[in-house]
Amino acid sequence: MSDRAIHILMIDDDEDDFFLVTSLLEDISPGQYVLEWASTYQKGIAAIENNTHDVFLVDYRLGPNTGIDILRRIQLMTNQPPVIMLTGKGDYNIDREAMLAGAYDYLVKGEMTADLLERSIRYAVDEYNHRRSIEESEKKYYGIFEKAHDLIILADKEHHIVDANPAALRTLNYTREQILQLHLRDLFVSGEQHDKFLGNNLPGSQEYEFKTAGNKKLVVLINTVTLDEAAQIFLYVIQDITDKKREEQEKQHQEKFVITGRIARVIAHEVRNPLTNILLAVSQFKDTDDVTISEDSQLYTDIIERNCTRINQLITELLHSTRMIELHMDNCGINTLVEKSLALAQDRIQLNEIQVECHLVAPDIQVSADEEKVVIAFLNIIINAIEAMVPGKGVLTITTTRSNDKAKLMITDNGVGIPEDKLSRLFDPFFTSKAKGTGLGLTSTQNILLNHKGSIHVDSEPGKGSTFTIALPELAVSR
Repeated sequence: MSDRAIHILMIDDDEDDFFLVTSLLEDISPGQYVLEWASTYQKGIAAIENNTHDVFLVDYRLGPNTGIDILRRIQLMTNQPPVIMLTGKGDYNIDREAMLAGAYDYLVKGEMTADLLERSIRYAVDEYNHRRSIEESEKKYYGIFEKAHDLIILADKEHHIVDANPAALRTLNYTREQILQLHLRDLFVSGEQHDKFLGNNLPGSQEYEFKTAGNKKLVVLINTVTLDEAAQIFLYVIQDITDKKREEQEKQHQEKFVITGRIARVIAHEVRNPLTNILLAVSQFKDTDDVTISEDSQLYTDIIERNCTRINQLITELLHSTRMIELHMDNCGINTLVEKSLALAQDRIQLNEIQVECHLVAPDIQVSADEEKVVIAFLNIIINAIEAMVPGKGVLTITTTRSNDKAKLMITDNGVGIPEDKLSRLFDPFFTSKAKGTGLGLTSTQNILLNHKGSIHVDSEPGKGSTFTIALPELAVSR
């Protein structure tokens, strides 16, 4: 027992019983217990309201009331101290009724000994402290579970989801009822990802791809904890790093773009001078009166001139697509820019029988932009989307939204999609899958957006289509 005295309130209308219990407690350990007496139901209720006692000894018979009434009153309290029910004779029905009402133990007065009373009090106090400890742990767990920003999911040994916190429901876009019907496998982009997760024995967080109820892809880090070894309940702490990952990719794109621009300038300087010399030499050779040029020589000099000119044009285009450009900024609405881009693509849209679905935010979001150049950037992506779709079956979806002080434009097609190994090279100069393409259209588009302090990101799935997401800083205006 603790060194601190245990404060006991005895609620009993028989004074002799109070003296009996006092005597038994003195026999057990003098000074260990402090016993107070309430001789009526009303006095007992008043003493209970003071909330100064550790345990209650309550007689079942209290005039017109019973000890069950006391128990029910205690159950209404936030802090519910332990109650030991006392009665004059053993009665199974009273015993059962008292236990169902929340009594910790049941003692028959005529059979009560000092050892029996001490054991009952000790059990009640220990059990009460144990319950309080569990309740505090549950409150802490509940607070962490409910308020955590990370996604928390519980699953059984078969990996069926048994619980999920509000952050998980909100991020994955499921109701609680819906997510409890799912297997953990259903959250992964693919079965291979799920199998990789189960077979991964490496310590620490691992990176995987999740999908929401609306099939939106998320990049996540997962930590696994065995919550209940016996019941085989597993707790998964999942961190959504999609935005962080996207920011890293945008930073890489910017760094890559700067490096590409430097390389382009070096190439222009180092290649153009020899090209100029070659063209001058060929021109001099063709203009020399002393030399009779054969048909074959004429053919070869024409090939040299034509290809030198072509190389020179490619270098010029590369420089234009990677250099910092002069912008003529003005206030523009993102929806207005989209509509002008669609108007320029209207002939291609009609020719390929493309269905266009627009979901434009209202009111329009104002951005600071060089209208002509941004329209060209949007148009490049729209044309690429049209060319990626099957004529007569294509659906082009244009969506504008506001997100974190940015105007966002999503251009989605249901075309052939882009293989994952080509996504990272999509904005590289001269990279193209088109037979007659130069591979500089998306490079130029990226250049325009980066010059506007914007960003561009691509999500694609082969056979299902692609989504280009463009973000431009929202113009700081009072709304």
